[in-house]
Amino acid sequence: MVDIQHGSNRFYVEKDGQEIGEVTYVPQDGNIVVDHTFVSPSMRGQGIAEQLVDKVVEYARNEGYKIIPTCSYVVKRMRHVEQYKDVLAST
Repeated sequence: MVDIQHGSNRFYVEKDGQEIGEVTYVPQDGNIVVDHTFVSPSMRGQGIAEQLVDKVVEYARNEGYKIIPTCSYVVKRMRHVEQYKDVLAST
């Protein structure tokens, strides 16, 4: 488990003072558009992207938002993880 920080329209992870991952979103009409996910190549395969998506899903639930995924990774994850269906916006 990594320490995920919440910034301006994004969640991110730092290690040794360097940003190693982020997921960004844009508020839109009572929803959030999740438009970008990145994990440093040296840190891939450790579940960081999954944890970032978990965090943005948790945020959406807590704030009463639905998620409109436009990032290809988030689209795939949102459609295949049953526990996310409650926050997936109908498109």
